[in-house]
Amino acid sequence: MSLYAIGDLHLHFQSPLKARGQLTSPVWQNHEEVFRRSCEKLLSPEDTLVLVGDHSWGRNLAECEKDFAYIRALPGRKVLLRGNHDMFWDAKKTDALNRLFGGELFFLQNNYAAYGEYALVGTKGYTFEGPFYLRGGRVVDWDREEEARAQKLVEREAGRLRASVEAARADGYGKFIVFLHYPPTNILERNSVFTALAEEIGAEQVIYAHCHGESRFHDSLEGRHHGIAYRLVSGDYLRWMPQKIL
Repeated sequence: MSLYAIGDLHLHFQSPLKARGQLTSPVWQNHEEVFRRSCEKLLSPEDTLVLVGDHSWGRNLAECEKDFAYIRALPGRKVLLRGNHDMFWDAKKTDALNRLFGGELFFLQNNYAAYGEYALVGTKGYTFEGPFYLRGGRVVDWDREEEARAQKLVEREAGRLRASVEAARADGYGKFIVFLHYPPTNILERNSVFTALAEEIGAEQVIYAHCHGESRFHDSLEGRHHGIAYRLVSGDYLRWMPQKIL
C-alpha cells in the first residue's frame, strides 16, 4: 500500500472551449492519456492517490460528468482536494459530494482522510500572487490593496486547514501530511501561516500544486524547511507521473 499525489489535471472532456488557449505547452498534449497510462503502470488497487486540486474545467457537476468518470476509473483509492478552478465544488457542500460519490471518491475539506497511522489533512489554501513590480528583474514593490485582499483569503483557508487537523485529532490521530492546492508561500516568503501550522502540528510533509509552467515551478518552498519536506506535485512538473509520498 502506497500513497501518491499529483495536481492540476485540468480535465475538459465536456468543456473544450474553457481549456482553449490555457493548455498550449507540448506537455499538455494528450495529457489525459499519458496520465492514465502512468497510473495504470504505477498504482495498485490498494494504493491511495491524492489529486491536489484543479480537477475539471466544468462549472458544475453536469459539466464534470465525464471528467469524474475518468477519475473514478483510475486505479486505487482517490482523495480530492479543492482547487481554485474547481467551480463545481462549493466548500459548504463537501458533505453532499461525499455522499454522492461515497465509496468511489473522497473530497477533502474541513475533514480528513485516514492513511494507516497518518491523517491526510488539507484545504485549497491561498497566497498573494501579485501584481509584483519589477526593476532590473527584481521585485521592488507590489499591489498593497491586492495583498490585503489576499490576506483575508489566506486567513479563511488557514481556518479550514485547522478544522481539518482538529477533526483528525478528535479521532486520535497525531501524524499528519498536509495538502494544499496553492503553494504554502509566495515568491517573497519563506514562512507563512501555513508553514507555521505545519510546524505546530509536526507535519512530516506539505504537498502542493498550482505552480505550473516552467517559470512557476520554483515559486515556493522545495525540499526540507524547518524539518518538513515540501513537494510540488503539479501534473506538468511531474510529467504526469504521480509522486510517491509514502
